[in-house]
Amino acid sequence: MRVTVAVATVLRVFLDDVAQPRYGYELMQMTGFPSGKLYPLLARLERAGWLTKEIENVEPAVAGRPARRMYRLSEEGTQAARYEMAMLNEQLRPSESVTPRLRPEGGRA
Repeated sequence: MRVTVAVATVLRVFLDDVAQPRYGYELMQMTGFPSGKLYPLLARLERAGWLTKEIENVEPAVAGRPARRMYRLSEEGTQAARYEMAMLNEQLRPSESVTPRLRPEGGRA
């Protein structure tokens, strides 16, 4: 599974509370992604085995809305997501061997 910035954004929401199932509209609000970007990401994560999908157990007539598709990280997905996010964090951390270059007129380059 290739973890892009968009995938990492979605994974971060799930990792904030791995026990909490999430539904599409909620994920759209939390990530800022439109449905056309979010749902393909969810499908990729589900095909990879990182997400499971369940249909909410509600009576649509009583709830006044259709049943939601609820997503949550699988056990494998939780472990893989934590690992990938740690690797991404490590890649983004500044190297200790890098020293800032100073401009001749002062300040940093």
